[in-house]
Amino acid sequence: MLMPKRVKYRKPHSAPRIKGKAKRGTEVSFGEFGLKALEPKWVTARQIEAARVTLSRFIKKKGKMWTLIFPDKAITKHPAETRMGKGKGAPDHWVCVVKPGRILFEMEGLSEEETKSAFRLATDKLPIKTKLVTRR
Repeated sequence: MLMPKRVKYRKPHSAPRIKGKAKRGTEVSFGEFGLKALEPKWVTARQIEAARVTLSRFIKKKGKMWTLIFPDKAITKHPAETRMGKGKGAPDHWVCVVKPGRILFEMEGLSEEETKSAFRLATDKLPIKTKLVTRR
């Protein structure tokens, strides 16, 4: 599972703004095709890993793939049936804050039809709408 090796603060504030569009990471920079996010959402480490495994199984050894997002934000949670108060809960899982326009994955070495079907399978594992973009 993806997670940082170490972080400066163990429990970050829970509400970073996911309003607006992505400022960086909006162009296809490594491969020929990219999977672009169209909605703002937290994408968990499990969802990123599920999409990555799906893509790598689809391309086998034909192409190359890059994952351009990383879950660097800890989400805390209290145990079940715990009363209110008693401080903030322990870190439960990790998420990546994705804004519209962000490139999530990139691929090269496959045809456009193969890439489109691979990205469709990966999109089914993600909680956001996406679209295929090509390098300019």
